[in-house]
Amino acid sequence: MNILVCDDDKEIVQAIEIYLKNEGYNIFEAYNGLEALNVIENEEIHLIIMDIMMPKMDGMTATNKIRDNKNIPIIILSAKSEDMDKIMGLNMGADDYMTKPFNPLELIARVKSQLRRYTSFGSYTKKTGIFRTGGLVVDDERKEVTIDGDIVKLTPLEYKILKELVANAGIVYSIEAIYEKVWNDYAYGAKNTVAVHIRRIREKIEINPKEPKYLKVVWGVGYKVEKYHI
Repeated sequence: MNILVCDDDKEIVQAIEIYLKNEGYNIFEAYNGLEALNVIENEEIHLIIMDIMMPKMDGMTATNKIRDNKNIPIIILSAKSEDMDKIMGLNMGADDYMTKPFNPLELIARVKSQLRRYTSFGSYTKKTGIFRTGGLVVDDERKEVTIDGDIVKLTPLEYKILKELVANAGIVYSIEAIYEKVWNDYAYGAKNTVAVHIRRIREKIEINPKEPKYLKVVWGVGYKVEKYHI
């Protein structure tokens, strides 16, 4: 799931980004309403966290413009606590409202609640051919892999291996199974070939390849991609 965080205070944006990335979400940043509209125009965003008071374009105006053609959930943030600001935000089309300073756990809970409603009852339609676990996304329509929103360049064979493992996250694949699935050939002497490709994939998708978060070895059995909830 992709979340846009829009606030002119970069420290607040960075703090929210840390909390939400730990939950497995992909984060996009904006620092005023105009930047937020640009991100929404060019990226698939599933939820927006929007500050009210910002330069160039405030959160109320941006929310109103977003509502002209999109039904993305919007959580308004504001340093103000007056009821009128809350009412104005909701009237402009916001789905929820939080007053700064806020409890990060409460923000996460509200984010999850809005996303549940959006995916269950809203206009969000999950694309076929998109496989994800945590911040790792394989878009088979675009033949594109991203980690926390950043594109990862893989060779065709690396892509095929990773797609197979991500599409079946949590399932352990033997070396022979990987080779036969990807190379479409009998897996005779495949151990070194598969191991080299796995190592290269790790170097590209893992922050620390020696302590991988996603692509893990199951000693004596094979490899798997860890399954994380979104």
